[in-house]
Amino acid sequence: MKITVQSIRFNADKKLLDFIQKKADKLDTFYDQIINGEVYLKLENVEDEANKITEIKLSLPGTQLFAKEQCKTFEEATDLAIESLRKQIEKYKQKKTDVAAAAKKAALVSETEEF
Repeated sequence: MKITVQSIRFNADKKLLDFIQKKADKLDTFYDQIINGEVYLKLENVEDEANKITEIKLSLPGTQLFAKEQCKTFEEATDLAIESLRKQIEKYKQKKTDVAAAAKKAALVSETEEF
């Protein structure tokens, strides 16, 4: 999966970029039709230590998934956002399966009514 990382108002180091790519690649094991992903890394000007924000947007066929997390480190925020996206992917797949099953059932019902 192709991941685009944009760090806003700072330069992300290669280690962080590699970490994000590695974590995002794991999403392919849950759903292999992910088109691409966009990651935005932001530093928020607040007094709290948890000022690092990771936003991830995934493009799937027919929809987009989004997760935003704010933590003390970008790695922690990325982990939480990826976990949130994993859950969203599972729900998306289940919904897609339910719709397909309902369509198949409707087709069978209409076919038996013809006789």
